[in-house]
Amino acid sequence: MACLPKCYSDQERAYIVKRLKEEAAKCLSQYGVRHTTVDELVKRVKIPKGTFYLFYKSKELLLFDVILEQHELIEQEIFQAVSSIEPDRLTADQLTDMLLRIYTIAAEAPVLRMLNSDEVEILARKLPEDVVEAHLGHDSTMSEKLLSMLPVKTGVDAKALGAAFRAIYMATLHKEEIGEPYYEGALRYLIRGLVVQLL
Repeated sequence: MACLPKCYSDQERAYIVKRLKEEAAKCLSQYGVRHTTVDELVKRVKIPKGTFYLFYKSKELLLFDVILEQHELIEQEIFQAVSSIEPDRLTADQLTDMLLRIYTIAAEAPVLRMLNSDEVEILARKLPEDVVEAHLGHDSTMSEKLLSMLPVKTGVDAKALGAAFRAIYMATLHKEEIGEPYYEGALRYLIRGLVVQLL
């Protein structure tokens, strides 16, 4: 008979979720989305396979949770960096440099580094539509918050801004196609183009 959710205390549930995320992050970095399996995850966490499904309906939802945690850490860095600059003294070059530094950190994060465009597509295809929409909504809210902290031009569309930031992030997944010698310069042009339109 399968163990019911009430078999676990809140502390045990929190511990299992924490361990699942830790091992999912390692597997994601090592194997990618396609080759990370529920069997491998439960073996590492030492729980029955049925227990996994008490916490996550699919491995994709767990992997997405892990990616979102990394995403949130990067968001925090953006807000801390922006809040450290006096808005009336902010220049396009300062904001460009700051965003370039943050995108570089994101591109080097172990979990995010292995996510090429194919991996992102595989994951997105398997996620419920409402989960993807909620994430896009969160990106728009983040863009609105960022706009409120910057001396931006009136009439900037927060949703389009969120999509533009996402598009620049997607460019970091194509470093090889862009070309190693030109990658950082190309990324700087993209970010500065966005910044100039904002300020």
